[in-house]
Amino acid sequence: MSQLKQQMSLHNNDDNSAPSTPGKFKMEKSPYFNRTRWHSSLAKLTLWSFAFLAVIFIFFFRSPSSPSLPTDTSRRSLRTYNWGGPAWEKRVRSSARVRSRNGLSVLVTGAAGFVGTHVASALKRRGDGVLGLDNFNDYYDPSLKRARQALLERTGVYIVEGDINDEALLRKLFEVVAFTHVMHLAAQAGVRYAMENPGSYVHSNIAGFVNLLEVCKSVNPQPAIVWASSSSVYGLNTKVPFSERDRTDQPASLYAATKKAGEEIAHTYNHIYGLSLTGLRFFTVYGPWGRPDMAYFFFTKDILKGKAISVFEAANHGTVARDFTYIDDIVRGCLGALDTAEKSTGSGGKKRGPAQLRVFNLGNTSPVPVTELVSILERLLKVKAKRNIMKLPRNGDVQFTHANISYAQRELGYKPTTDLQTGLKKFVRWYLNYYSGGKKAVE
Repeated sequence: MSQLKQQMSLHNNDDNSAPSTPGKFKMEKSPYFNRTRWHSSLAKLTLWSFAFLAVIFIFFFRSPSSPSLPTDTSRRSLRTYNWGGPAWEKRVRSSARVRSRNGLSVLVTGAAGFVGTHVASALKRRGDGVLGLDNFNDYYDPSLKRARQALLERTGVYIVEGDINDEALLRKLFEVVAFTHVMHLAAQAGVRYAMENPGSYVHSNIAGFVNLLEVCKSVNPQPAIVWASSSSVYGLNTKVPFSERDRTDQPASLYAATKKAGEEIAHTYNHIYGLSLTGLRFFTVYGPWGRPDMAYFFFTKDILKGKAISVFEAANHGTVARDFTYIDDIVRGCLGALDTAEKSTGSGGKKRGPAQLRVFNLGNTSPVPVTELVSILERLLKVKAKRNIMKLPRNGDVQFTHANISYAQRELGYKPTTDLQTGLKKFVRWYLNYYSGGKKAVE
């Protein structure tokens, strides 16, 4: 469109046609010459107008079966997604078909992500209907996400390629399948990346969440929603262990702030529209098929390559520790939240009665110093790490995390069973198999 305007401007300047400001119009000496030039400019303007209208027609009246996302510079993935049609709908229905008595029909957003892949797989194995949704952005290596997708397809889970901000797509999915539950795991992850691309966090973690809730509030029946918050909401809180009753109004990063905003948004949609909402505050999840931007993952990569790793320490040589939680324990917590989620109480976007609103810590209750994490990896990899001890930067990282999980134990039956040594052993086995000899083998 801007190109058309530019070309029109060039033609007008070349022809000395009338400018937009009448007061600056300069009369030529020959009236006949002026009339000829005026008619020529009018003809060209008419031609460009028709061209402009043609572009508008093509843009707004193209086939609804192939909608695409608008280009958004805040995203790291700018591809166009195509969906729709009888074959596509058949795949969606097949994937979401419940195959067990009293099974759930679950839409899993972020299904090609680390937690999403494991949760979708676990749901499918027990007979629930599962449909995935993921935009496969390139925040980290998309080939890992494609490998997870292939893994899920072997179990019968279809992942629709699309964005949670695409309202038309979400509405279509709910038209095709009456989902009983949504497991919302799609988000822009990572604490440090927020300093490079803050817009992507607002786009995914706030706008995307609101878009999903807008669709869920208006469908009948409304689904129950379980979604991923984060332990990062505790921010600068110094009281340990972190309890769901603690204050969460001092986020240390934009990522944390967007997750805290999500909790407030969840409260609003629960209060106004009767949506059943359960937030899960994950504590440093690790394991096979994990995220390459996590410390345990890139430590493993760099140690094997003989590269130095940066190990942070707090002020006055203070210990930096994390409540590392193994993926299988997190999955059990997610399934427990889905199984205990009550039905939403709204209909047609109107609340009919009080609805369930919960938030749980899902951690391991055993914070481990990052230095000990490195020592365990050294033993498992049989390689001595080259450590660069550095001060903890002011980029959103906090000194420690420690979960109080008594509420999740009582309500969800949540009980983590995997210690860091055992969990890392499983991760390293997967890592060496996946990346061995440059070949990426799907387990």
